[in-house]
Amino acid sequence: MKATNEIMETPIYGLTEAAHYLRVPPNTLRYWVQGGGSVSPLITLAAPARLSFSNLLECHMLSSMRAIYDVRIPKVRKSLATLARYVNHKHPLIEQVFHTDRRDLFIEHLGEIVNLSKGGQFEIKGMWELYRERVEPDPKGFSKLYPFVLEPKPNEPKLILINPAVSFGKPVIAGTGISTAVVASRFNARESIGDLAEEYGVTPKQIEEAVRWEQRTAALAA
Repeated sequence: MKATNEIMETPIYGLTEAAHYLRVPPNTLRYWVQGGGSVSPLITLAAPARLSFSNLLECHMLSSMRAIYDVRIPKVRKSLATLARYVNHKHPLIEQVFHTDRRDLFIEHLGEIVNLSKGGQFEIKGMWELYRERVEPDPKGFSKLYPFVLEPKPNEPKLILINPAVSFGKPVIAGTGISTAVVASRFNARESIGDLAEEYGVTPKQIEEAVRWEQRTAALAA
């Protein structure tokens, strides 16, 4: 079995596939990871046009800054450049704990609050927790991502899982190795929710969420 770090860094997601999982426009994701013109990328990919699971988590957290807290990408870019003067992270968006007041990004460094966006010190007014709580550590050393199925909101259930150590990093029903794609294909072939739940030993709600995930992903790809 590959070492944990090697699996986390293996480039397994194409740009379009990752964009669908993250629920962001493909062109937006492409700009984050490839840049454009004289603008450098925000995230260093594991391979050209391919994301590792670590890259996927970085984009997940970047999406939180953009969607929930409306932190502008130029400020994120400036903040990451400032952060590099304090600490050396390979994946700063998932290795560093950030705070925000919905305008700037802050870190706590040596007991002080540093405003990465402006270089000053500010009181923390809010923290980005909604996206962070969708990423959980695994006892084996991996990280697990519970993606948003429909939209980012606190009561979104954690029924779909993406884990690089399960099903080659493809979405599965959480707590199982059951592929959401397989479940949806069988449902589309007119097998009932109840029959699928009984066969797989899961609840109808889990089957419904797997089908909902795949339908939403397919709609975004259309």
